Amino acid sequence: MTTASRGLGWLSIARLGLVQVAIGAVVVLMTSTLNRVMVVELGLVASIPGALVALHFFVQLVRPQMGFGSDRHGRRIPWILGGMAVVVASGIGAALSTALMASNPALGLVAAVLAFFLLGAGVAASSTPFLAYLAERVHPDRLAGAAAVTWIMMITGIIVTAGTVSAVLDPYTHGRLVLVTTGVGLTAMALVFLAVAGRPDGALTDEGFSTPDGEQLGEVNFRQAFAAMWAEPESRRFATFIFVSMLAYSAQDIILEPFAGVVFGMTPGESTAIAGMQHGGVLVGMIGGAVVASRFASLRVWSAVGCVASAAALVFVIASAQMGSAGLMKGSVFGLGLANGVFAVAAIGAMMGLTVKGTGGAGLRMGFWGASQALAYGLGGFLGAAASDIAQSVLGSPSAGYAVVFGSEAFLFLVAAGLVLGTARETSISGAPALARAGKAMVAAS
Repeated sequence: MTTASRGLGWLSIARLGLVQVAIGAVVVLMTSTLNRVMVVELGLVASIPGALVALHFFVQLVRPQMGFGSDRHGRRIPWILGGMAVVVASGIGAALSTALMASNPALGLVAAVLAFFLLGAGVAASSTPFLAYLAERVHPDRLAGAAAVTWIMMITGIIVTAGTVSAVLDPYTHGRLVLVTTGVGLTAMALVFLAVAGRPDGALTDEGFSTPDGEQLGEVNFRQAFAAMWAEPESRRFATFIFVSMLAYSAQDIILEPFAGVVFGMTPGESTAIAGMQHGGVLVGMIGGAVVASRFASLRVWSAVGCVASAAALVFVIASAQMGSAGLMKGSVFGLGLANGVFAVAAIGAMMGLTVKGTGGAGLRMGFWGASQALAYGLGGFLGAAASDIAQSVLGSPSAGYAVVFGSEAFLFLVAAGLVLGTARETSISGAPALARAGKAMVAAS
């Protein structure tokens, strides 16, 4: 692929980012709003919605198959649209199943399991080809910026959706929940149509657009393609980096607010503000990371810098608990968000760049790394909370228990920094064609 063919402008990138906005809008309803309704209004134990949320992450292990499907057919937009339709259907189905739980808990739970299963499948089918599509069409110098734009749009969409839903959902009724969820889903679907309307489709190669109908990639089945990719040490190492870093990244989310409440005695409102400070730091870090990564060093280096800075911020969070300093804790949490933002935008940009190779297969690679990310997210929250409970029980001190978890996360971030710095030179980021080796291996495997 020539870099000349990868020339999406910023307006085009922002329009495509509406896909992320749409996905985030439906997902936040299912993982946040419906979570609360099940626990508060329906009186279910928190482990039930927690298990449903984890299910949708684990289902996303099919991302490689979804990405390979879009590679094989040579078109990605139908996958984006079809996957989003499944996401919307799952959201409406989840709202209906939640309402059904009020009268028939067993049947409602079965329906909810199906809805969250479909959510995972839909996200995998839409998000993976979308990221591959974006990676193929963005110039290497703009990868970090594209990652920042699309993820900031997604976060903004989540915030807007949460605020809008909170305003129109009261006074709460199950019928209103279904109606609001349907409205959000249809709006999300319209945004995706707007994002892809008039966009060219087809796999990009050195010659431009092509649809490899049985010529090269079409002759390779998924098992052969995956085996060829797995044979590359760089692919495995980068997948390990994604898993380890995202495990550390996600483990902190579920325990940060309880930490502020238990150790510093903060009210729910105050602890929510702490989480808001972290998210604000993430946004600033993403914007700053995109700017500096496009001018200095490489995305791989900035991914490592973000990981090391995240580890340092976690050490200061631990120190704030030992010193009893709420001010230090707040500053450390903002710094953690800042470092997380730099890491996230650089890692996503590097991941997008490493997916691109001349003979196709960007969807398979993006799916492989996306599956690593989803698995880490599914495990991170659960393991973080479980480890905190166990450590507190063994050590007899909430502060010490949280310190063990935060310290473990810091260690994982340092391991991730070593992994990403140890990967092979980022030839795809600099525009060199070395990543075409995997595509040739896929053809040879047939």
